[in-house]
Amino acid sequence: MLLADLVATSKAVSSTRSRLEKIDLLAAILRRLEPAEAPIAVSYLSGEPMQSPLGVGHATVYSVGAEPAAAPSLEILDVDAVLEEVAGTSGPGSKARKEAFLADLLGKATPPEQEFLRGLVLRNLRQGALEGIMADAVAAALEVPAERVRRAAMLEGDLVGVASRALAEGAASLQRASLAVFTPVQPMLAKTAETAADAVATVGTAVVEWKLDGARVQVHREGERVVVFTRNLRDVTGALPEVVASALHLPGSSFILDGETLLMGPGGSPGVFQESMSRFGADDAGDRPDLAVFYFDCLHLDGSDLIDQSLIDRRLALAGLVPEENRVGSILTSDPDEAERFFDEVIARGFEGVVVKDPSQPYEAGRRGSGWLKVKPTHTLDLVILAAEWGSGRRQGWLSNLHLGARAEDGFVMLGKTFKGLTDEMLAWQTERFLEIEHHRQGQVVYLRPEIVYEIAFDGVQRSTRYPGGVALRFARVKRYRDDKGPGDADTLETVRSFLE
Repeated sequence: MLLADLVATSKAVSSTRSRLEKIDLLAAILRRLEPAEAPIAVSYLSGEPMQSPLGVGHATVYSVGAEPAAAPSLEILDVDAVLEEVAGTSGPGSKARKEAFLADLLGKATPPEQEFLRGLVLRNLRQGALEGIMADAVAAALEVPAERVRRAAMLEGDLVGVASRALAEGAASLQRASLAVFTPVQPMLAKTAETAADAVATVGTAVVEWKLDGARVQVHREGERVVVFTRNLRDVTGALPEVVASALHLPGSSFILDGETLLMGPGGSPGVFQESMSRFGADDAGDRPDLAVFYFDCLHLDGSDLIDQSLIDRRLALAGLVPEENRVGSILTSDPDEAERFFDEVIARGFEGVVVKDPSQPYEAGRRGSGWLKVKPTHTLDLVILAAEWGSGRRQGWLSNLHLGARAEDGFVMLGKTFKGLTDEMLAWQTERFLEIEHHRQGQVVYLRPEIVYEIAFDGVQRSTRYPGGVALRFARVKRYRDDKGPGDADTLETVRSFLE
């Protein structure tokens, strides 16, 4: 297959906001692949070269000058072969040799192909072929239910590998996917409910658990070997020796556990989120305080996969493996009032909230399943919009990412950014309105006169050295435009800082 065909599809995918159209475009080109081309094409359309690392940076990629070709001739197999040479080049003089390989490659590429290749090498292609869309496109190309592809990718933790194999070998290869210790699994996620009572009313009889404000960890053990992965499947084993030691003390010889790790204070209250997360910035825990680990699910135990079993069965397996002090606190109830009381107790202890879970649900890895509903206290602030950035992908052509500001003595102080909660209608409205109050531009950022106030919901406030006020909002999202308020009505920096307490 010509690289030009892939580039045209990538551009078409990035130009449409329709999920169905993206899937149709991707499926159409996936059907045309030869078996040897499948892994390369899936990787490229996912924004990743096959080789990692390539050992070239932005300066190198853009310093390589090459007159573009007049017509397409590059095959994707040719591109992969060159990038293999780049990745395999090391030692004295390697920089010059890498540049020569890239110059030769770019000299055979048309202008659109050059743009695509630079983005691919630097892993910053913005084409909208997100993992969920790619999984659905592979399913459409194979003419199988999307759930089969998603499940195989979940079990192996590698959509590109699963998709490439299925396209090259056929849909039957999807059946070979299974859980493997030391291969991380995409975590199951929760949807949001307004209150614990609402969540229990929706689920019925439910497990209501603590929601911890720590770091999600997935702990794998086989014999005397333990590996710890984060929510985004990064190996952080070296940073968490106490979690490793705790896992080695458990009676099982082979398991995969899902949980959270965080600092705990002497009174049994959780520590500050940032202090817990600081442990993940280095491979050596040093002299810092130990993190506690709390588990809430068991996905595999001593040779048996449990993800298709009910939550109740998985909790029984967990209880037989993990002592109570290392399991999240919970109740089983069908009473909304009891759930609310439990929620209040959890918040009073300093935890983040609760997760309400359907006891009959299997573990829906990689999905925001309807069987898990998270409930947290909601805080809001009225903040001034200081600037907005031009969007990409689905938001291309609209002013999107908002710079949020609180009132201070000498003007407004930025607290962070968000595009969460913006509907298409709001994006269209604010693009037109913001351009009317534009002050100046810098790159992709349009700075505004401080006239517009939005109500912003957020989960908490944390200390920050990035912003001049020393604080930043956690998980900020837009609730609404406050047309009844002006900049003088915005919340102050002092009010924002009070949430640190």
